[in-house]
Amino acid sequence: MANRDFGWLDIARLGLVQMALGAVVVLTTSTLNRVMVVELALPALLPGLLVGVHYAMQGLRPRMGYGSDVGGRRTPWIVGGMIVLALGGVGAAGATALMGEHPAWGIAAAVLAFMTIGAGVSAAGTSLLVLLAKRVAEPRRAAAATIVWVMMIFGFALTAGIAGHLLDPYSPARLVAVTGTVSAIAVVVTLLALAGLEGHGRAAPVPAAGDAKPRFREALAQVWAEPAARRFTIFVFVSMLAYSAQDLILEPFAGTVYGYTPGESTQLAGVQHGGALLGMLLAAFAGSRVAGRQLGSLRSWTIGGCLASALALAGLMIAGLTGGQWPLKPTVFALGVANGAFAIAAIASMMRLASEGRASREGVRMGLWGAAQAMAFGIGGLAGAAASDLTRWLLGADGIGYASVFGAEALLFVASAVLAARIGRSSAGEFRIDPAEPVRAVATGVGGYRAAGM
Repeated sequence: MANRDFGWLDIARLGLVQMALGAVVVLTTSTLNRVMVVELALPALLPGLLVGVHYAMQGLRPRMGYGSDVGGRRTPWIVGGMIVLALGGVGAAGATALMGEHPAWGIAAAVLAFMTIGAGVSAAGTSLLVLLAKRVAEPRRAAAATIVWVMMIFGFALTAGIAGHLLDPYSPARLVAVTGTVSAIAVVVTLLALAGLEGHGRAAPVPAAGDAKPRFREALAQVWAEPAARRFTIFVFVSMLAYSAQDLILEPFAGTVYGYTPGESTQLAGVQHGGALLGMLLAAFAGSRVAGRQLGSLRSWTIGGCLASALALAGLMIAGLTGGQWPLKPTVFALGVANGAFAIAAIASMMRLASEGRASREGVRMGLWGAAQAMAFGIGGLAGAAASDLTRWLLGADGIGYASVFGAEALLFVASAVLAARIGRSSAGEFRIDPAEPVRAVATGVGGYRAAGM
């Protein structure tokens, strides 16, 4: 049975699955974090390490993608992964409740639960992206990525708001009940959204006789030998390292250097997220065909987003060096716009590249890139916080310490732009560097900012 391209309703159904996935994850990485630190008075390092375990387990993504490649269908992996994720979420809540009575046993149980969460995210998230990549026509990919990611962010916000209301007044039993309910709803939503979506035919083409069902290591080696896949893996790691390194230091920076209150620094994070949403919408609009043409290629928007992010981070670096004499909110908003545009363009590029190269390896490629992203996120947040603490201690100045991290992030984004410029293929299949691409990328990025009124 031939597979049809997904329409907008089909894309929205996959967005519901991503929203369900995000709903469980946000409880484990945000709500449980707060309970451990505030209600249980445990060291803040504990939830940080547990989230690190969740990221480390996402090194399984290539193996999960390989499994869906061999089977040819993605739905069983998405559903199975969501069930595993839900079980891990309930287990993490139970382990957190257990910490109040038996800390050692609770922490041990939490480690297992967060390992389960990482495995579930790996299976469901990887196969969902592969299904999206294989069944969405290229002109719709940027918009499809935006729809799915915006729905995930909406899931974050909706779950955090409703769960936060239901958790008051806090009790361990209430924590487990709320988490269990959210996890059960997530599984049901996933089953309903995926019903009949993929079809019953084999999603992947049958490989040639000499290439049938290779072992995982062989399949991974084949993908890594592809210049496009290898370069894009490095690009994802470097760019996501830059993207995530300021996550844990932006609000402390605003409080320390600018004297923001906790409420004001939280509002600053909202400014950044609002900018990111605008950047996503701009990239989605530009990536779709308007009047028969695209407003710049996805690669141009990826490069432009990286360079614009570097400029915004340079502004934050100046803010740190000048001791708060730089306009903070406009700079943070600009960083959000640039990050959002870069992220959507990169995801849409990932969807395009997933099907380039050896057949029946889409899951391995997507898993490889997902693993690179997870490792970068796990390292980036902790490295950014540690680097700011170290430089502040060595130099004895808060602003300079933060500025050094923002400057390093800016350099990483410039390196990411260079890497992205090298990811292009001529009709002969050779990779090329287009010297004019960075210039066009900067022009595209500037045009995006002007459209945003910046």
